[in-house]
Formats: sequence, C-alpha cells, structure tokens
Amino acid sequence: MTQPLTGRRVLIVEDESLVAMLIETILEDMECVPVGPASTIDEGLALARDAEGLDAALLDVNVAGQQIFPVAEALKARGVPFVFSTGYGEGGLPDEWRGQPTVQKPFTEAAIRDALMKAIGVAQV
Repeated sequence: MTQPLTGRRVLIVEDESLVAMLIETILEDMECVPVGPASTIDEGLALARDAEGLDAALLDVNVAGQQIFPVAEALKARGVPFVFSTGYGEGGLPDEWRGQPTVQKPFTEAAIRDALMKAIGVAQV
C-alpha cells in the first residue's frame, strides 16, 4: 500500500522535549522524515527559512512562552503547508489563523496524519 506521506520532510517546532520525541516517532511511523525539532522561535524561524525541501510543518502555538506565528508567516511565504498544535484547539487561534489545519493536544497519530494530509492536500490511499 502506498503511503501518501512517505518521504515527506516535516519540520517540528515544539518546546516540550517529550512531545517533540512523540511527534518524531509518529512521523517516522508514517515514513516521514522529521526535520528538527526546533525548541525555540528563533530555531524554528531559521529552519523555516533555510531548510531544504520542506513538505510540511507541525507548529506548537506556544513555544517557550512565545507565539509561533512568525514561523507560520515564514513558512507561508515559502508555500510550505503547516499544522498548528495547541491545547486549545482551533478556537484558541487568532482569527487570521483560523481555518488552518489544527490538532488539539493531547493528539493521536491519526489526528497528526489526517491534519498533515489535509495541509498537504493528499488523499489517504
């Protein structure tokens, strides 16, 4: 069976190390290639601007007390789709970011997969 996410390079921006490790494992289980994780906004911005061949990103909304939106803007400017991750769900996002694929913490592997597929625009095979 062909996996629509196989080989996709996915940036992770997450400040909680255990959550970042979980996301890495989930992505590897889906045969994606994790990029990062970045644990600060500055690290996330550097990767968002400079990492080669990004296919998507998973962005924690609150990274060490700072909002992720500068990283989201950098990815948007490059045309890289992304998924927000937050304990508040989509309702916790500012109006201008609502409608963006979002997973609510705690999340499942299926939630991550479905949100990434929606962001990238691929169908499950």
